[in-house]
Amino acid sequence: MLDRDLIRTDPEGVRAGIARKGLDAPVDEFLRVDREWRSNLAELETHRAEMNKISKSIGALMGQGKREEAEQAKMRTRDIKEAIASGEGRVRELEAALHDIELQFPNLPHPSTPEGLEPEENVLVREWGEKPEFDFEPQAHWDIADRLGLFDLARGAKISGSGFPLYTGLGARLQRSLFTFMIDLQTTRNGYYEIYPPYLVNAESLIGTGNLPKFEEDLYKTTDGLYLIPTAEVPVTNIYRDEILDGSDLPIRLAAYSACFRREAGAAGKDTRGIQRIHQFDKVELVWFCDPSTSYEHLEELVVHAEVVLQSLGIHYRVIELCAGDMGAKGAKAYDIELWSPGVGRYLEISSCTNFEAYQSRRANIRYRKDQGAKPEFVHILNGSGLACPRLYSAVLENFQTADGRVVVPEALRPYVGVAELG
Repeated sequence: MLDRDLIRTDPEGVRAGIARKGLDAPVDEFLRVDREWRSNLAELETHRAEMNKISKSIGALMGQGKREEAEQAKMRTRDIKEAIASGEGRVRELEAALHDIELQFPNLPHPSTPEGLEPEENVLVREWGEKPEFDFEPQAHWDIADRLGLFDLARGAKISGSGFPLYTGLGARLQRSLFTFMIDLQTTRNGYYEIYPPYLVNAESLIGTGNLPKFEEDLYKTTDGLYLIPTAEVPVTNIYRDEILDGSDLPIRLAAYSACFRREAGAAGKDTRGIQRIHQFDKVELVWFCDPSTSYEHLEELVVHAEVVLQSLGIHYRVIELCAGDMGAKGAKAYDIELWSPGVGRYLEISSCTNFEAYQSRRANIRYRKDQGAKPEFVHILNGSGLACPRLYSAVLENFQTADGRVVVPEALRPYVGVAELG
């Protein structure tokens, strides 16, 4: 959510920022409802002040024996009470309408975010490692997994439907090893505090992170109004909803493993083979709560922490700075990490690391005090995947496959998997 004063004082600047993302927002509607809300609020305050003044005068009039004037004042208070009751109702209606309009605004891109509307306009920041070379035609992960009996997509679909994989045998152990390895790495090496969050959240939590109302069609909703989480970002960010943090505790860095559930309503037919795009998957999420003055320094740290996972496994990747139009509605600045998938012959996104600035903290009302007694301010919130399991799983199979059909387990994973190779 944007700062209301920013929209009021610089509507053209807000329009220009939103246009950089190729998006639109109801700026004129906001300004119209905001004017009416403030006018009604001012009128309500005038009535309340008059009410207080007359109420105080009634006692004085009675004490002076001016009973008739006191009765007239009482009659006037009845009229004012009715006006106040009506005014309060109208102000509440306008406040609710204004809030609904605000929720439709995307975040504004940071000035340093590259211009552009298409993925082709993203900027290459750096690469790490080398693409593996094979003296045979590398297979895609779904063929490797099928041959080695690592997952069973057909039976998973029989149980739950397409997009719900069933991992089996060493394939199940590899899956468990990946998220355990990643959460261990972030907590022991990079100093994150571990969280194991609920998998069901209320609507307020999804509004806080910006998933509602815009992306409701991508969510699984229960009959009692709860939602399955699309990522641990949602419950972890909302840990501090409606709270004021101590500035001396910042930055707060949290790492959470969770299963994630997405309907992927807008992605039909895209990357559907194997486990590239599925409805249930595992992921480690990294969330920061920062002082605004240092949040962009911390964004660079966050990206490095996500990169460490791939470096530890020896998987080639590149870091991309997203242009404004490819960043999505919520972000102010974002980097994608893309690993190399030799089986499909292209780079695949494995992590997106984003600075939301105060966009989420305004929606979730998460503030901090720089010093004791200071006025509370909104924190900056960052988050990034550290990492998502499906594409990491497939990258391990594809990057470390051998000519004789085996898969060499990366050394960092061997204590978790318990074997040096699959097959």
